[in-house]
Amino acid sequence: MPYIKLSEQIEKLTNAQRSDAFIKQFRDAVREGKIDAADLPSRFELPKQFSRRGSDETYSKTVRDMVFDHTPEFDAWFDETNQGLNTGRRGSKPKATLENIEAGLVDFKELAAATRAKIEASYSKGQALGKSRSGGAKKPGRKAKK
Repeated sequence: MPYIKLSEQIEKLTNAQRSDAFIKQFRDAVREGKIDAADLPSRFELPKQFSRRGSDETYSKTVRDMVFDHTPEFDAWFDETNQGLNTGRRGSKPKATLENIEAGLVDFKELAAATRAKIEASYSKGQALGKSRSGGAKKPGRKAKK
């Protein structure tokens, strides 16, 4: 059975800036029994660069290395997790920029339909407001202008 270190597997991530999220999901999978792994005494540095608030300074973190059993089930879990880390955080959609629309990350037809609905709602609201203000009865207690 081939055993692989977690530090070697981290290098295979397509987005190194999401390595901390991968470590968290890996540990969750070990805890839940999806992956068989064991702690090693050594530590390794994450490829992610963290930045300090209010400063341009960056730093990195170290985590405890682990060894795990490399199985086809692990490969399937890794592919799914790696893909999930690339699509965005917690299911958030990519921003509607020209680059994302051209790359196909944002559905243009869906975006156009949402824009159309927003404009229609705004127009209807304005029409309703205009109708409520025009032609209404005079409020009691006010004198007519001469």
